[in-house]
Amino acid sequence: MKVIFIKDMKGQGKKGQVKEVSEGYAQNFLLPRGIARIATDGNMKTLDNQNAAEERRKQEEKAEAEALGKKLESEVTELKAKSGEGGRLFGAITSKQIAEALAAKGLKIDKRKIELDEPIRTLGVTQVSVKIHPEVKATLKVQVTEE
Repeated sequence: MKVIFIKDMKGQGKKGQVKEVSEGYAQNFLLPRGIARIATDGNMKTLDNQNAAEERRKQEEKAEAEALGKKLESEVTELKAKSGEGGRLFGAITSKQIAEALAAKGLKIDKRKIELDEPIRTLGVTQVSVKIHPEVKATLKVQVTEE
C-alpha cells in the first residue's frame, strides 16, 4: 500500500515522502495515529501543491535575504567606544553590540548570525561577515570611533 507521510517517522520516512508499506502496518499503525495518509490522486495533488508553495516561500525568503544583504553592504555601522593609546579599546565590540546598533537603524539581525571570530578591539573600520540565509552572506562595515 502506498502512503504519504504527514510526520517524520524514524526508520520509515520523512514528512512529504511517498512510500510503499505493508497494508496491515498502514491500516493498524500509520493511519490511526495520523502519521500517514493513503496515496490517492487527490492526496498526491495536495502534496504537490504543498511542495510548490514551500518552494515559493523559500525563494521569497532568499530574495528578501539578498535585498537585506545589499542594504547591509551599502551602509556603514558606526559604534563609539572609549580607547587608550594607539587606538586600543577599553573592552571590546561584540556581535551583540553590532546587532543592537543595526536594530537602532531598523535592521533586525540576530547576533548569532554575525560571524565575528573575535571581538573588535581597535578603532577604525572592520569588515564583518553576516550570514543572513543559508545561501546568502553579506559583508558589513563596522566603524569604531572614539567616544
